[in-house]
Amino acid sequence: MSTPEAQDPVKSETNKDESVIRSRKERPTGSTHFGDADWDEERPDEIGDATWGEVAKACCVHDAKEWGKIFVGACAALFFLYFFLVSLELMGSAAKVLGGCKAGGLMSDDTNPVAGLVIGELATALIQSSSTTTSIIVSLVGAEAVSVNTGIYLVMGANIGTSVTNTIVSMGQMADGAQLERAFAGATVHDIFNLLSVAILFPLEVISHYLYHLTNAMLPDSVGDGEKWEGPIKKIVSPFAGRVLKANKDVIKDIATGKVESCDTYYPVLCLDGIEDYKHCASKCDKDAGEEVGVDCGRVGLITCDKTTGCPAFFQNGANLHDDSISGGVCLVLSLFLLIVCLMGLVNVLQRGLAGMSTRIIYKATNVNGLIAMAIGTGITILVQSSSITTSVLTPFVGLGVIQLEQMLPLTLGANIGTTITGLLAAMVSDNVDALQVALCHLFFNLSGIVIWYPIPIMRRVPLRGARALGRATRRSRLVPPIYIIVVFFVIPLLLLGLSSLFMQKTVGFTVLGSFLVIGVVLGIARFIWWWKKQEGLQKCLACLDRRTDMNNTMKTLPEDMQFLKSKVSLLAEHTGLPEDEEAGDAQKGSDGTAEEVAPENEEVAIEDKED
Repeated sequence: MSTPEAQDPVKSETNKDESVIRSRKERPTGSTHFGDADWDEERPDEIGDATWGEVAKACCVHDAKEWGKIFVGACAALFFLYFFLVSLELMGSAAKVLGGCKAGGLMSDDTNPVAGLVIGELATALIQSSSTTTSIIVSLVGAEAVSVNTGIYLVMGANIGTSVTNTIVSMGQMADGAQLERAFAGATVHDIFNLLSVAILFPLEVISHYLYHLTNAMLPDSVGDGEKWEGPIKKIVSPFAGRVLKANKDVIKDIATGKVESCDTYYPVLCLDGIEDYKHCASKCDKDAGEEVGVDCGRVGLITCDKTTGCPAFFQNGANLHDDSISGGVCLVLSLFLLIVCLMGLVNVLQRGLAGMSTRIIYKATNVNGLIAMAIGTGITILVQSSSITTSVLTPFVGLGVIQLEQMLPLTLGANIGTTITGLLAAMVSDNVDALQVALCHLFFNLSGIVIWYPIPIMRRVPLRGARALGRATRRSRLVPPIYIIVVFFVIPLLLLGLSSLFMQKTVGFTVLGSFLVIGVVLGIARFIWWWKKQEGLQKCLACLDRRTDMNNTMKTLPEDMQFLKSKVSLLAEHTGLPEDEEAGDAQKGSDGTAEEVAPENEEVAIEDKED
């Protein structure tokens, strides 16, 4: 006897009733198909199990017309995906141009553990790339500009800052409340995991220095020079983005290592003979051979040229720091616009391609073992050389419901492991053993976090529940994502940086002031937790968000509601024969310039009312 799951078609019913059946309640098998009206009501534990034969049938068994649609859809998806990656690359370059000087200055000093953690996070959030931050940190340690211990805290902070990109990407699905809830949960599960890992491992490292001692025991006597490796996706995407804007990473490194004091050293931009190409503008001077800037070589600022593609469109000979900053700001706006357009196009193509597909098939195809998912996330990140790109590409799939949140978590953990490869490669280029130690610390920090929070189910549920709670909050207000980004990635880190800077002054006055402020912050947090838990603070916040949502919905529908009420009042007046309101009549007279003649019987009624 066949089971309901076996009778459930792979695609939505193709009979004459296909246009009618849009709910699992109307479908004989009771299964949900992608695009159903009650698609969002099905929980993961309600999804039935499919066979790999059904998955293969859904994938490979189609007629000529369907194959044609699949080909067009695949081409459209690849088109939007390519320019989505281009927009991420362009956004990263624009962020480096805008925040490169500040990020380099932040990482230039050896500092205390808390400040190191915050600086790593802020620098990564500013330049939108943990790979770049990690490479700079490794270079700083290799140049002995910062110690190994400080480098460990910096890479911990970089791990937090890298998740800001996919959180921004999740906001691209704000048009659909259900998609935004899932996408924001899929993005923030990365944030929460990184924050939880830092919450456990940061104090452990401060107290025991376990990462330092573990990696120190693994170090070889020396490290040979290696070659810089660039992922294949970078080779495909970078040429196009590089023709628009190409950031000069050397500026960030030189400021961080103390080779120059500020970005002003690189301005104004100078190209030999006024020719804008790599040879005349961006080729470096050989100081040992006595070459001078302006005579034997050019000078570039935050925007540089490429050997292959030449100078980008926003490169300008003679530009100053202000000019390059404006170019970076314009490119940032353009990249965000392109990102949103490509994200909308990609989501639309995927929705059309998956329309009518049974959730059993989708869940079976994407529900892989957690270790395999980690391996997939690691492999993708090694190819694209950026965990931000990996998680940003996966976030829209979570928003559509194609990837469950339980699968997104191991994929992001794999991305965390894959991004450490960049630091290891940067350490291989350096011949300094300390640089390799910091790169290994980054790897073992992520592995330690995975061991703590993933294998045990009860621990795994902590980041999953936190992400789901944040996702549900977006249903009550669309302001939750931007507020979350501002508070988590900028306000709290800046507050911690300000407090830690008081203790760095090494004076009695600032130390006492900092101690009192820390005690005040701790008491404030304790009071907030008490209010949140014991005084119904959570319920009050939710009620406030609900009132705001109801008010917004009411204001949106107010014009239509008023027109509806006016029509009903007019019908009631015609039915009962009651006179129209005098003020309304005067207003109508004022607007039309004429007054309608009042019916005689209505005049008599009005006179009698006045006499009474």
